[in-house]
Amino acid sequence: MSRQVEDLLTPALCIDVDRVERNLTRMQAYCSQHGLALRPHVKTHKLPSLARRQLALGAVGITCQKLGEAEVMADAGCADILVSYEVVGERNLGRLAALARRVRISTVADSRAVADGLAGMAARSGVTIPVLIDGDTGYHRTGVPTPAEAVALAQYISQCAGLRLAGLFTYPTLRATGPWLAEALAGLRRAGLEAGIVSSGGTPGALSTHEVQGITELRVGTYIYNDRTMVRRGAATPDDCALTVLATVISANAPDRVILDAGSKALTSDLVGGDPALGHGEVVAYPGAAIQRLYEEHAVVDLTACARVPRVGDRVSLVPNHACAAVNLYDEVALVRGTEVLEVLPVAARGRSR
Repeated sequence: MSRQVEDLLTPALCIDVDRVERNLTRMQAYCSQHGLALRPHVKTHKLPSLARRQLALGAVGITCQKLGEAEVMADAGCADILVSYEVVGERNLGRLAALARRVRISTVADSRAVADGLAGMAARSGVTIPVLIDGDTGYHRTGVPTPAEAVALAQYISQCAGLRLAGLFTYPTLRATGPWLAEALAGLRRAGLEAGIVSSGGTPGALSTHEVQGITELRVGTYIYNDRTMVRRGAATPDDCALTVLATVISANAPDRVILDAGSKALTSDLVGGDPALGHGEVVAYPGAAIQRLYEEHAVVDLTACARVPRVGDRVSLVPNHACAAVNLYDEVALVRGTEVLEVLPVAARGRSR
């Protein structure tokens, strides 16, 4: 007898496998149509089986945000990995070298200090590391601030033994991305350098990436599941949301609210656009319901605008505001089709934030 969704203990993280497959094939088709290499970000799902599915559909490799994720994925057979994070410190550089001996590994740098660390590690370990210049095209996180600085760093890296200039890298694709990249690419050409890869990312603007001249590679993660933020930003529809949190009503002592067993440890406290008025997730079968407050183990759901209300013991499905953060809260995930649980998998890279 097959296992059913109703048999799961709550809160439970559930993945609709048919929606996942549609999301994956749609993004791969887009990239193939526009001549873009797809290098999906596994920080969203953290599952080797889904990474292998992305590769089977045509992805050129995967992106990992941290070395811990890369180690898990290398163990699972993923052979081409971009670590999209500045690797700093001797222990981390040693881990990167160990990965470089096993798989095709590349990374990013936004300063000479980062490049010097990579070069020293490469010299000691006898490996060659492809490096992309991380550029700040408007998000003001990591990245060299100007195209001129990107060219200067590229010139420096091209002279470092053990490093190979692989191209340019930025996140996300914003209005300023095109002009910034165009200026940087022109500067590289004048310097006699080549950017074999121009890598950009972000699910919200993914399907317009082809409009930005010069980008050759797309890194996206949230597209595999989507979430309430993606729906609000117009990057997905509710039918594209493949990840839900199954929760149980545990209290209903007021006519206008119920309490669920899924708090901040199950949904995250992330808000859509930072707006608390939008609540902490979507209650799928109860239009008008608002997840008003989260405590560690409780969610307070306002039912004032609902035509019908759930009762104690009822199960409800919730679409998280942020899929990536929600996944990292769970040790396992249930793969479901309809009401049937096909498989329960450990979230293998969960918590690998180092």
